[in-house]
Amino acid sequence: MEESAARGPRGRVGVREVAALAGVSTQTVSRVINDHPGIRAETRQRVRDAMGTLGYRVNNAARALGTSRSRTLGVIASDATLYGPSMGIAALEAAARREGRWVATAYADAADDASVDAALQHLLAQGVDGVIVIAAHEHTVAGLAARTPGVPVAALHAGPGAAPQAAGAALAVQHLAELGHRHIARLGGPADWLEEDARAAGFTRALTEHGLTAGPTWTGDWSAASGAAVAGDVADALGAVGGATAVVVANDQMALGLMAGLASVGLELPRDASVVGFDDTPDAAFYRPALTTIRLDLAGEARRCVAEVLGLAAPAPAAAPELVVRASTAAAVA
Repeated sequence: MEESAARGPRGRVGVREVAALAGVSTQTVSRVINDHPGIRAETRQRVRDAMGTLGYRVNNAARALGTSRSRTLGVIASDATLYGPSMGIAALEAAARREGRWVATAYADAADDASVDAALQHLLAQGVDGVIVIAAHEHTVAGLAARTPGVPVAALHAGPGAAPQAAGAALAVQHLAELGHRHIARLGGPADWLEEDARAAGFTRALTEHGLTAGPTWTGDWSAASGAAVAGDVADALGAVGGATAVVVANDQMALGLMAGLASVGLELPRDASVVGFDDTPDAAFYRPALTTIRLDLAGEARRCVAEVLGLAAPAPAAAPELVVRASTAAAVA
């Protein structure tokens, strides 16, 4: 079943041709294709090189019949119009392909259990080898694990992946503290999202470590519109005597809306307040002012999730979060 044909310059190519070029048996080629353990790394690579040279293509449908493995990972994602989920899907697809897998994506409302369950059942019906959740709620991950016996589940930016989220938020606070800001407000994401929980925890911990005063907190839905919607309240807090002088925002899209809203009521950034975002979207450098933000190693986190559901050795840890300083932050005015 592994002899899925590919037509190249020499005609039909199958396992026999790959074995001949690689100098191994057809059984070894089959074992490499099906990821059997016990194959030396150099032999595995030689077989893969031969497959590439000959243009051999694996018939995943046929192989699934023989191995009960589809070589496909299921991805459940929430609003893919947002930067985080859309980039998460792209990173997971790249990480899966590095391991010879593909992804099948189903979209769901993370706050709606019925929607998540429908997405899960759709993926399970395709025989996926594992499920990865993007933009998950805490109860969503636990519920999926209970409903997928025998199919491993992982969540992007959860578990080990939550630490970089918290560390990134702490970097934002540290940056503002070093600029002399002592009273820092926060615009957070929707409650119950694991990413919001981690970023809020990192923010709070850093305030305590630096002996800073927590300013007021607002909640958005990750969209620029929700950032703009609270701009009036934020402006009031910034203008109060002894009020906040900086705002840490849980993602760049909300920061964009907030900055536009503050500008519309006459505030000039960073003269009147400093703003820090999170995610370092491709557009962040072109905001006015250009946005200081936190950059995460999304590719590294995606590799962790893929390795987790496939039962592979843990890859190199994701790189530490990085503070990208631009024009939206400045020293606090005494």
